[in-house]
Amino acid sequence: MSHPVRAARRRLRTDHTETIAAIDDCATRITDEWDTARTTNPDPLVESLRAELESTGVLATLPTVLGSAVDATGYELQAQPVPAPPYVVITSRGPVLRATIDPGRLVVRFDVFEVVRTDEPDQRAEYHRLDGVRMEIGLEN
Repeated sequence: MSHPVRAARRRLRTDHTETIAAIDDCATRITDEWDTARTTNPDPLVESLRAELESTGVLATLPTVLGSAVDATGYELQAQPVPAPPYVVITSRGPVLRATIDPGRLVVRFDVFEVVRTDEPDQRAEYHRLDGVRMEIGLEN
């Protein structure tokens, strides 16, 4: 793990625990509506998660979280991030934050769902709720 990644991880774990907990809460609220412990349709999952993040104000805070992560690396953002692509993307796993900095693209993933696939060609992937939030940070070239 590179120094910028470690610095970003440390900053987010220290300064943004409330946002991480709020992401977790949003994922829990949307899964409370499910009639099973999983879903096989990613589109409603993404739409529900986005709506919940937006209604609770979490979506609007994610550009600030991204800016904080970039600041911790010692690099600067090339533009002011907004709560929309390419800076903030809501995926079937959870929110993804992206910023281009001098050494590459900083990517922060807040996974709240895991994708479970089988070897069966006729079976769709399943999306299961993780226990909490799995934060992944990387620097891509």
